[in-house]
Amino acid sequence: MREVDQYPCLEDDSEIRLREVIEGELEEARARAFSLIEAARHDDRGCLVTDTTKPRKVRFGGHQWDAYRFIYCVLNEQVAARDQVVRHRCHNRRCINPHHLELGSQADNKRDDWANWAYGVDPDFL
Repeated sequence: MREVDQYPCLEDDSEIRLREVIEGELEEARARAFSLIEAARHDDRGCLVTDTTKPRKVRFGGHQWDAYRFIYCVLNEQVAARDQVVRHRCHNRRCINPHHLELGSQADNKRDDWANWAYGVDPDFL
């Protein structure tokens, strides 16, 4: 059992709200996630990007998330804890392609950055 399951007070507001969305509003949330994906455009690396200069935000049910975090969590029906990050295997923070996203730790994310700086994007992850 996770520590958060034993002590729900350790969850932050976004975790609590995302859990409520997944447990009670999943179909509507999935529809919103797919509408964001459909509105995005493909770039030359297979990323689905929005026409924003920074990562896209999404508002759902009165709460705001980064679109990539919302899409990952809703489509995988998984609540990302506050110490977890949604990693972009493509190293493009504007990308919302669910196939380019995975959950990990800050340390995993930093190792990805170092590998990207040293070797470039690994096409096996795209």
